[in-house]
Amino acid sequence: MKLTAQDITLIGLMVAVIEVCKLFMKDIPNIELTTFWIMMFTLYFGKRILFVIPAFILIEGMMFGFGMWWIMYLYLWPLLALVTWLFRKVNSVWTWATIAGLFGLLFGFFGAIPYIVTSGIYGAFSWWVHGIPWDIVHGIGNFVIMMVLYRPIRHVMNRVNNMLIA
Repeated sequence: MKLTAQDITLIGLMVAVIEVCKLFMKDIPNIELTTFWIMMFTLYFGKRILFVIPAFILIEGMMFGFGMWWIMYLYLWPLLALVTWLFRKVNSVWTWATIAGLFGLLFGFFGAIPYIVTSGIYGAFSWWVHGIPWDIVHGIGNFVIMMVLYRPIRHVMNRVNNMLIA
């Protein structure tokens, strides 16, 4: 994929939006807009998300350190983009809210994978079970955020996409 100056600018803006929203909401445990933006950016800007996610993950590691949480980011955010891409033809807010909610609910389960290497299967299992209340908050938060923001942001994204195509 050959990147134009417009693509590079757009990728930078997408990363900035994700980072600013993440920092803005950092004091609210497990309520985040990262899931929402990765899904919306995948839907509207397609393959450019393949550059956004690694840049986002690298910036996160540089800002907060490269811990076990960072390892899970390497596969969880691309997984979300892949699932979004597979359902890209769906135009139902309920479908997108459900996918976002399930992603939040399962975040800890899939995030436990690196702990299998460091702590064994029982350590990973206990890490996951310990975080289930936070995963529930994460899932509900993602669902509500998608229900509230999907339609208005979709309208804006359609306008931006039309401007980029013109």
